[in-house]
Amino acid sequence: MRKKVTGGMALILCVLAGGIAAGGQLGQKPETTALVPQTDEQKIDVLLSEMLAAWQIGDVDLLRKYYADDVMVVSGVYEPPVIGWANYASAYRAQRRRIQQVRMDRRNTYVFVRGNMAWATYQWEFSALTDGQPSAAQGHSTMILEKRGGQWVIVHNHTSLVGQMQVVGAAPPPPKPGT
Repeated sequence: MRKKVTGGMALILCVLAGGIAAGGQLGQKPETTALVPQTDEQKIDVLLSEMLAAWQIGDVDLLRKYYADDVMVVSGVYEPPVIGWANYASAYRAQRRRIQQVRMDRRNTYVFVRGNMAWATYQWEFSALTDGQPSAAQGHSTMILEKRGGQWVIVHNHTSLVGQMQVVGAAPPPPKPGT
């Protein structure tokens, strides 16, 4: 089943039923129902929001919660994939040393679930200070997730950069000879 999940965290519905029993009898507790259970699609949408929040604030320990030990990460630049959490964490830390004031906005998220496997795709807009200079980029990410021990974890993260990262406010490159 294909579902579009609206931006941000999934709305959790809480329904109160009953109240005081008919006749207002004392000593009876009001009846309530439990929270409406989230669908797997909603759980994955929340996971993506929390993962991106951890990524933005640079909390590698919190980020760890969302990735499998055997994750494969394909970045938006032409380089070999990073395989395994330890290797990804190392690459992430190196990247974080160069960027500050990070903002990543996610939109147009679609989540698909098939048993214990799922995939999600979304567009993103990134801005930060990179090496002290304002920068911005746009792209797409596709995550493949697997339900392990009752929890969804990212087993594959593929990011595609649309165009090139731009240094905001930088001078345009000089014209090529002969143009």
